[in-house]
Amino acid sequence: MLYVVGLGPGEKEKMSFEALECLKQAEIIVGYTTYIRLIKELVGDKEIVSTGMKQEIDRCKKAIELAQSGKEVAVVSSGDAGVYGMAGLILELVIKLEEPIEVKVIPGITASIAGAALLGAPLMNDFCHISLSDLMTPWEMIEKRLHAAASADFVICLYNPRSKGRPKHLVKALEIIQQYKSGDTIVGLAKDVGRKKELGILTTIQDLDETLVDMTTVVLIGNKETYVSNGQMITPRGYQL
Repeated sequence: MLYVVGLGPGEKEKMSFEALECLKQAEIIVGYTTYIRLIKELVGDKEIVSTGMKQEIDRCKKAIELAQSGKEVAVVSSGDAGVYGMAGLILELVIKLEEPIEVKVIPGITASIAGAALLGAPLMNDFCHISLSDLMTPWEMIEKRLHAAASADFVICLYNPRSKGRPKHLVKALEIIQQYKSGDTIVGLAKDVGRKKELGILTTIQDLDETLVDMTTVVLIGNKETYVSNGQMITPRGYQL
């Protein structure tokens, strides 16, 4: 059996019971080095297969090879394995096998959901996720998606918003979004959710300090109805109160 396990944002308390059970049952844990570090105390002396960034295909192929040998294997992803995680890649590789193996995807709390809970209730109406990383998706396509989401006034959750290699992507994204949303639209920054340095910041598009944003931050941009009350970001569902 090959499990693809969503670890949530980083702490045991935000992992599902099913995810914890899979980690116990697995003989071998496979994952990105940073994610393995997050669950170090949970895996004990189990066999670990870890690699760095940009080695996802090799890592998944190794996990499949181990599962084919009869081992119980868990591939781990932060957040939810099906949201910018390893679930899709694993399934794409498995369907190419002459003798497919059994795969079970275990859901986890993704960054936008954990971040929303930290900030209040910003996702109470329609929302979408857009990754600003152009490693897999051309920037031209990312721009089209930003235009579409902002023009429809979705609450927008930006993943991979700003890195050393992409320092201006967030600025470019906000410039597009401001073509459709006002500068005083509420923005929430959820940093290091579920970790020791967890921090929630409420601001607006026009006042957002981009230097506060990094790859451990999810940026939640409200719709025209989103407001702040008692330090909480709220997007109304539409109930008549």
